[in-house]
Amino acid sequence: MSGLRDGATSSLEVVRQGEVPTHVAIIMDGNGRWARRRGLPRWEGHRAGMTAVREAIEGAAEAGVSHLTLYAFSDENWSRPPSEVDALMALLEEYVRSQREALTRHSIRVTVFGDRMRLPQAARDAIGELELSTAGGAALHVHLAISYGSRAEIVSVARTLARRCARGKLSPEAIDAECFAGELLTRDWPDPDLLIRTSGEQRISNFLLWQLAYAEIFVTDVLWPDFTREHLFGAVVDYRGRERRFGLVKT
Repeated sequence: MSGLRDGATSSLEVVRQGEVPTHVAIIMDGNGRWARRRGLPRWEGHRAGMTAVREAIEGAAEAGVSHLTLYAFSDENWSRPPSEVDALMALLEEYVRSQREALTRHSIRVTVFGDRMRLPQAARDAIGELELSTAGGAALHVHLAISYGSRAEIVSVARTLARRCARGKLSPEAIDAECFAGELLTRDWPDPDLLIRTSGEQRISNFLLWQLAYAEIFVTDVLWPDFTREHLFGAVVDYRGRERRFGLVKT
C-alpha cells in the first residue's frame, strides 16, 4: 500500500511514457469531511464530489485506462439519515441529466451494478437511460457501484451455486475460482489492477472483496471533492513502480 501524499500528482505526459493499469477502481471518500471543514451541510460535499467524478472519468480516458469502477453508494449507506440518502438519490438523477450527453459524445460506456431494486423508481429510470444512451461507448468503460456490498454479492453467488448443486445441475467438485467468478456482478470485465482510496482511510469497506485480491492499493489524504485528474495520474505513475508477483516469487 502506498500513498498518504497530498501532492501525489503527475502530468499526462508522464503517464503516457509507460504502462497504464487496465482497470482502476476508486473508493470515493471524504465528501462529508470536505463539507464539515467549510461549515456546509453534508449534501454540499456530495454535490462537490460530482466534479471529482468528472475529473476521474476524463483523466482515465486521457490516460488510456480501459475500465474505471467508482464506489458511489454502498449497502451500508442506506443506514444514513433519510435526508442525506434522498439528497444522494437526487444527485444521482442530476448527474445523469447533466452528463449523459457528454459521456455519449466521448464514447464512454456506463454500467451500474448493485441492488438497484432498493433505489427509488426515478433513480432506476435515470440509470436505465444512462446505460442505454452510452451502450455503444468504447473509449472507456465506467462501472458505478450503487447500492452495492461485496459480502452480499458473494453470498448471492454462493446461493446460486448451491441451488444448482441441489438441482443436480452442478457438482460441488466443479466449483472453482473461475466458476465462482463467473457468477459475480463484475464477471464481464477484468479485475482491478489498481485501487485508489481518498481521504486517507486505509480500508476497503466491503468493496470488491473477491475482485481486489491482487490489486495494488494507493491511498491519498486528498478528500474526494478535491481529487483531480492529476491525482489520478500520480496514482498511475506510482502503480507503475510496483512489482506485481501475484503470490509468486520473482526468479
